[in-house]
Amino acid sequence: MIPRLFKYFSLLFLFSSLIYSQNQSPLIIKNIFFNFTSGDSLILTRYFNELKGDELIEENINYTINKILDYYEENGYPFAEIKITDAFISYDSLDSEYSANITFSIIPDQLSKINNIRITGNDKTKPYVILRALRLNSGEEYSQKRINEIPKRLNRLRIFEPVELPIYYLDPDSNGILEIKVKEKVTNNFDGIIGYVPSQSDNQKGYFTGFVNIGLRNLFGTGRDAFFKWQQEERNSQELQMKYLEPWLFGFPFNAGIELFQRKQDSTYVQRFLKADLEYLATEDISAGINFSTQSTIPSVRVNKIFTLFNSSELTTGAFLKIDTRDDFYSPREGFYLYNSYKISSKKINGPTGNITPEIKTKLYLQRIEIDLLLYYELFNNNVASLGLHAKELKGDSFEISDLYPLGGTNSLRGYRERQFLGTRIFWSNLEYRLLIEGRSYVFAFFDTGYFLYNSSGFYTGYGIGINVETGLGVLTVNYALSKGDSFSNGKIHFGILSEF
Repeated sequence: MIPRLFKYFSLLFLFSSLIYSQNQSPLIIKNIFFNFTSGDSLILTRYFNELKGDELIEENINYTINKILDYYEENGYPFAEIKITDAFISYDSLDSEYSANITFSIIPDQLSKINNIRITGNDKTKPYVILRALRLNSGEEYSQKRINEIPKRLNRLRIFEPVELPIYYLDPDSNGILEIKVKEKVTNNFDGIIGYVPSQSDNQKGYFTGFVNIGLRNLFGTGRDAFFKWQQEERNSQELQMKYLEPWLFGFPFNAGIELFQRKQDSTYVQRFLKADLEYLATEDISAGINFSTQSTIPSVRVNKIFTLFNSSELTTGAFLKIDTRDDFYSPREGFYLYNSYKISSKKINGPTGNITPEIKTKLYLQRIEIDLLLYYELFNNNVASLGLHAKELKGDSFEISDLYPLGGTNSLRGYRERQFLGTRIFWSNLEYRLLIEGRSYVFAFFDTGYFLYNSSGFYTGYGIGINVETGLGVLTVNYALSKGDSFSNGKIHFGILSEF
């Protein structure tokens, strides 16, 4: 790029300073003339007219010239230059005013195109994975705005270290070369901890507890993702989850995903669901999709034979909209993320037959509305404010405990136990002040609020401090949180790995 150093104005600025120092009278720009061989004359006239009648000040001139060069860069002329070819200074004795008539010449150079894209540093990642994320076509005109978007697009792949702005230059044959340098990060990770709780009495056996996370991102350098999670919270509560993502299905801008999930909730029920979704990548920032899922809820067999909930099956269809303008997935400095979904479920009560009375509906319809909004703004260098707003609502004729939304814990309301509250309507917010340290690591202070509604309702707050550290296993987050009324010794430590799926 051509440095925007306007040495042509140095004599004018010097003369303007001399006039002011000797006569305390500024040098006013009276008329602007310009010569150009390409470009929109109306746009150029509008920009230059902004200077007419103003005092000749270097900052004002530079600001206007920068806007004109931005215009040319956005329209295929990254090497455009602006020169002053004539200047006439006069003095009006009646008004005791010095004025200047200035003539500019705009030299756009040749129309530049992106004839070739050269990628370096992708030792494992296939070139087509990067090229399809860029959405640049060979031979298209140079656009600085599109070039500036490239780091953000590649950072969203979550397979590279923070990507720098590409370099554009012309080869000896005047072909436009866009050179992109990337550095691959560790994308496969394994994280886990296993513990054993020994028997506390002769009537109970010991049991294992802990969790295992296995993430396989960018499988074989193709951008495919796979994920496995197992978590044993306590003796009778366990989660198992598996996911797979197929990006750009058959070369078209569609992402296909499948997920298998099972949760054993203490001694109450076992819940399983199989989910598939198809997402259309409309633009670099906007996507929409549909999803389908089947779910079964099986009550656990209890020794005392107390009825807890029905055996049921459920079929769900839904649609979602996603907008993501964040400049980075792990540690955004600016942008926002919006996810909005609507689901409708057909639920069938299968048993136990002895607990199904004539008054009980065996076929129910449930509706779910979910909204997630994340906002990021860099207040000043390396200081970022983050606000998350989340709302979920369940509507229907009748609900069971397995239908309800959980609230509390690492990923929602910090300072409270995981899944401490359940509701048909929940809301939580996360306000953070982040100090970026290095790379994608940062320390932060936070204030959370949470609300739930079911048979009863409640509003709670939590606050504390934490740290996110980028490691070879992923982004590790640890925070110390207090709920309202807690003493320092009663605080809770939340620990987790940032979900990359």
